[in-house]
Parts: sequence; structure tokens; C-alpha cells
Amino acid sequence: MLRRSILAILLTLLVGLSASAEDWATEMFQTTAHDFGPVARGAKAEFEFLLSNIYVEDVHIAAVRSSCGCTDARIKHPTLKTHEKGAIVATFNTQAFLGRKGATLTVTFDKPFHAQVQLHVRGYIRNDVLLEPGSVEFGGVEQGTAADKVISISHTGRNDWKILDVKIANPHISAELEETGRDGGRVSYQLSVHLAKDAPPGYFKDHLMLLTNDRHSSEVPILVEGQMHSAVTVSPASLFMGVVEPGQKVTKQLVVRGNKPFRVLSVSCDQGCLEFGTSADQKPKSVHLIPVTFIAGKESGKVVRTIRIVTDLGNSVPPLSACAVVLGK
Repeated sequence: MLRRSILAILLTLLVGLSASAEDWATEMFQTTAHDFGPVARGAKAEFEFLLSNIYVEDVHIAAVRSSCGCTDARIKHPTLKTHEKGAIVATFNTQAFLGRKGATLTVTFDKPFHAQVQLHVRGYIRNDVLLEPGSVEFGGVEQGTAADKVISISHTGRNDWKILDVKIANPHISAELEETGRDGGRVSYQLSVHLAKDAPPGYFKDHLMLLTNDRHSSEVPILVEGQMHSAVTVSPASLFMGVVEPGQKVTKQLVVRGNKPFRVLSVSCDQGCLEFGTSADQKPKSVHLIPVTFIAGKESGKVVRTIRIVTDLGNSVPPLSACAVVLGK
């Protein structure tokens, strides 16, 4: 009974005294507006409005709608538990629309309270530059393997239009440009994009920037994305141990998968309060189940720890976080 009372008070403080204020929902978003800027016709233009559940209760996104057909919207992870992250993905429709466009995305929440948040997007879809395909998509690539993709770029209206340079911040992605045609006011290029084999594991989403001699709009962005698959993956990527009382023990399970049989050499965390159920004489296998036990201390508040896993495959396993909320007495 005491625990329920404390939890009720904590929920009230976290969510806010007035559910109708709706500020609680807005506070979960990192930003509520995005400008795509000038984008080429046919280009893949997406932006993720990231949000994180900063509350104890589960948050559920019931729906999202767009005020304009120039922008599509979808929900990424409708239900978010404490500290889980999600996104509203806005996609500019560069195939069917041209010129300056904008839209308001209305996001509706039904848990823990009803609320609506409005997100705003805008941009300018050019009619003189065309990308085919609309982005550079590497898809899934095994770690230690290089990959290459080719994209065609064309400009109409000026026979003297030129791409002067190609810039990208990601050191593991490079590009080579070749002019393939220039006649009758149409200029064509072929862009070859290379993903290095030493790229780190994980999802990547970057933009190549074409620098042109167009004084009015000198930059043309091109989306580059893909997934470098690690030799070892861990799920869940973030472990929430729950809302517990001082001294309470909670056990959750990590699933560690490899692309071939392997052994787990060690599992550790940066500080105490976590115990791991591993065996030193384990046999190599493709899937390992690792019990993780959290032992709550006396102090109340949020507890976050970093878990590190070492295997005999020689590839690094990305660290993951484990967190819990300890209620005071």
C-alpha cells in the first residue's frame, strides 16, 4: 500500500499536476520544427522527430496526421516505456510536389493522458535537379565488408551547370563524380559512393552534399543510409530494470547473437549493483542468454549503468545501458 502511494505521488510529479496542460507531451520531443531546405526532385528527404519517455508510466502514441499531402508521417515505436525512445518520421513527397511546401503534423497521445503535439516541416523541392534513385541506400552490410552504390544526377535549364565538389562528414564514406553528358541545356553526372570495410557497426544516416556553381542554390543534399551488421548483436539495446524499492532484486535477460558460434569471455559494468549469470566453461554457440540482476541500493532516484560484453570473435560489441528507478521509503 505504501509503495502504491509513493508511486502515485511520483507519477503526479513526473507527468504534471494538470493533464490538460499537454506540456508533458511536448517536453518529450528534442525539436518540434524542421526545415529540409532545397532538395532535388525525386530525392529521399526524411526527418525523425525524436522523443523519449521521461516518465514512469508507459506512453502511447495513438495517431499522427499531416495537414498536407506534400509530407507523409508515420510513428516509430508507438508504445514507449520509461527511458525508451521513439520518433515521428516525416517524409517529404518530392515525387509528386514541386516548389516551396510545408506541413503541420499533429501527434495524438492517449496514454498516460490525452494530449496533442504539433510538429512543423517545410522545404523547397527543386524542379531543375533530378536524382535517380532518390538516395544512396546500402541496406545491410556485414562488418568488415566494403560496399558500393551508384546514383545518377541530372540538371535541366542550363548548359553551364557544374558540380564543383562533393562533401561528406562521415570518414567511412567516399565518393567519385563523373560527368556523363552535357547537351541541349541538360547536364548529367554519375556519382559512385563507397562504404569502407572498416566502418563501425550500427545504423548510419548521413548526407552527401553536392557543391555546384548555382549562385541561387549552390548545395544539393543526397541522403546516404545503411546498416553495418556487427558480428555480435545484443537485445534489448537498452535494458530497463523497472521501478523498484530499496534492497529489491530484479532479474532481466540479455540475448547475445553472433553470425557464427562464439564464447562470451566477460560481462561487466562501470559500477556496482549489477550481477551477471555467465559461465567461464561455456561452449561456443550462436546465441547466449545472459541473466542480469539489479540490486537496488538505499538511495532513491534513477540509476544508470553501462554494460560491456567481450567475446572471442575479436569484434567489439557496442556497450548498452541498464537503468532503474529506485523509490524512497
